[in-house]
Formats: sequence, C-alpha cells, structure tokens
Amino acid sequence: MIIGGHSIIYSKNPEADRAFLRDVLRLPNVDVGGGWLVFGLPPAEVAVHPSAKNNVHEFYLMCDDVEALIADMKKRNIACGSVQNRGWGLLTQVTLPGGGALGIYQPRHARPSSMSTS
Repeated sequence: MIIGGHSIIYSKNPEADRAFLRDVLRLPNVDVGGGWLVFGLPPAEVAVHPSAKNNVHEFYLMCDDVEALIADMKKRNIACGSVQNRGWGLLTQVTLPGGGALGIYQPRHARPSSMSTS
C-alpha cells in the first residue's frame, strides 16, 4: 500500500537550496517542470515521539561519518554546527544557502530494514 515517503523543506531561497542538494549533496533528482527539482533519497525511516501538540515534524538526513561530512562541508565553505552526542546519534546542522538549517546525523540506534515495494 505505501510505496515511499515525500519530505518537504520550506525555504526563503528554494533555487539555492535545490542547487545545494543537487550539487553539494549530489542527490539524484528529476525536474518535474520549470526547474522544480524533486530529489531521490536513500532508504528512510520514521519514528513517532511524544509531544504536547500534533502536526510537529522534523526532517534529518543520516550519514556514516559525521566528522567526515563536516570536513567535506568545510572544504566547500559550508557552515556546520558543532557535533552533539545525543546518545541515539552524533548530530550536526548544515546551514543551507537559503538560510535554513538541515539536521544530519550519524545514527547510533538500531536501524530497521528498508521496506520493499515489490
């Protein structure tokens, strides 16, 4: 029944952030019309956390080595936040060209197998 997920990053400068995802993170993409890029992602997972209110969502990318990611971003003059050890993972934030921040972490928690769509 479910074949995938679609995440949205809202941006004050979507063209610059799309270029970042395409050129820096090298995510595969397709132009769905007029330069509007939709990006492919690696396998994903979703967790449900307790909250005092509904309709609060977060989006993170995951990496194998957060320190290597930060070193690569530094070579490209892209700012990253300091690494925070959250127990479940090592978390940093990459500053997007549009001014937003994108959380990226090296997971230390158990990971589920990816869902098959066949």
